[in-house]
Amino acid sequence: RRQPDRHTAEIQRVALAALVADLTEYEARARLVPALTTPLGLVTHATFVEQVWFHHRVAGVPREQVGIPETVDESFTLAPEDTVVEVRRRYHDACDRSREIAAEHDLDEVFAWRGTPVRLRFVYAHLLTELARHAGHGEILVEQLRARRGADEPDA
Repeated sequence: RRQPDRHTAEIQRVALAALVADLTEYEARARLVPALTTPLGLVTHATFVEQVWFHHRVAGVPREQVGIPETVDESFTLAPEDTVVEVRRRYHDACDRSREIAAEHDLDEVFAWRGTPVRLRFVYAHLLTELARHAGHGEILVEQLRARRGADEPDA
C-alpha cells in the first residue's frame, strides 16, 4: 500500500533540491531579503530539517552526534566552501538517510517532540509543510534572480 505522506514528502524534497539547480554560485548565495534566506541557505536548512526530525527525533541519535546546529538561524548559514553541488549532495544524502530511518517505522509509531508524543505521520506532515513553505520562498527568490539576468543584458 502506497503511503501518501511519504510520496508527497518526496515531491517536496525534489522541489527543494531543484531550487538551485540552474543558479550560479553567486546567485545561489544572493540575499534578496533582510533575513538569512538565500536559495542555497534554504537547501542547507532543509538538510537540517531532515536531520532534526528523522536522524535525531525518529532515529534517536543525539543532535551533537548528528552534527546539526543548535539554532534554526544557524541552519541557514553557509560556510565559504559550501557550493551548490556540495550542499545539494548533503541534502540528498540526508534525504536518503531519512528514507532509510522512516522505512524502519510504521506511520503510527510514536516519538517524543518537546515533551509531547507525536506519530511518524505527524513528522511527515510537519516536514511537508516546512519543505513546501520553503520551496515557495525559494521559488520567489529564484524568479527574482532569473529576472535580474535579463535586466543585466544590454538592449540590442
